[in-house]
Amino acid sequence: MFIVHVFIHVNPENREDFIAATLSNVVNSILEPGIARFDFLQDSDPCRFVLVEVYRTPEDAAAHKATPHYLVWRDTVAHMMAEPRSSTKYTNIAPDEAGWDAASA
Repeated sequence: MFIVHVFIHVNPENREDFIAATLSNVVNSILEPGIARFDFLQDSDPCRFVLVEVYRTPEDAAAHKATPHYLVWRDTVAHMMAEPRSSTKYTNIAPDEAGWDAASA
């Protein structure tokens, strides 16, 4: 698996719009065959968020960035950022590949 944690800090006045736009992206992203999980988390600071994106391969992560729903999300939220978003990439040790599937949870 190829796992990406995306760290996002939004402007307070954009928080609710950011959440709405991101929920739409999440709903569509989890339908992609190359995505095992796509979690949307909010920090104790209500303007900080993390996306936990679990792809089957690095190529699936690249394919996600070409989907219409991702492109709409990217363009919609760009002006909402308090700072540029950042990410860290991981590979799984545990659970194994089957343990990540949202459908099997």
